[in-house]
Amino acid sequence: MVLIRGNADRELVSLARGEVDDVGDPIAPWAAAQLRPDQLDLLATLPYPVTLSVEGFGPVMFCHAVPDDDEQVVLVDTRLPRWAEVLAGLPDDVTTLVCGHTHMPFVRLAHRRLIVNPGSVGMPYGRAGAHWALLADGAVTLGRTMFDVAAVRAEIVAAGSPLAPAWVEEYLDEVASDAEAIEVFGPRDGRSSS
Repeated sequence: MVLIRGNADRELVSLARGEVDDVGDPIAPWAAAQLRPDQLDLLATLPYPVTLSVEGFGPVMFCHAVPDDDEQVVLVDTRLPRWAEVLAGLPDDVTTLVCGHTHMPFVRLAHRRLIVNPGSVGMPYGRAGAHWALLADGAVTLGRTMFDVAAVRAEIVAAGSPLAPAWVEEYLDEVASDAEAIEVFGPRDGRSSS
């Protein structure tokens, strides 16, 4: 198994180690305080990005947001000049990029490269459920696995954060639509400056 660092991993380590005192997420300080030293060490050493050989695809680059930054936003409808910027540093033999950060699943082609966003297991936008992608035999399958929302909600609230009820309401009970998420994230992909 290969784990890849995301922005929340980096932020939790920074909070837990006292390097910063605010990352703009009200539940993050509580979450950071729950981590054991071995968990912090694991998060601190996660690589970013990672390139792996995938049968039927060749070298595939995996990253949380874009290859050189774990917070930049790209979307299914991001304009091609922005995709050119994102893809500019990729080696020629990397023709598939798997990214995330926006928690919305999609597959698209940009500048002859296949872009895959599997979505999110625990904080989905668009539709409820745990979203995932499978790359096999040269094909991409986007999937969604439903789970017992009430049981997960109860477990998260029982963990003790006073902010947990609001968090589960936002991410488990009232999943934002894809249109709502694109409206919020869209200006962050540079489209407002074009």
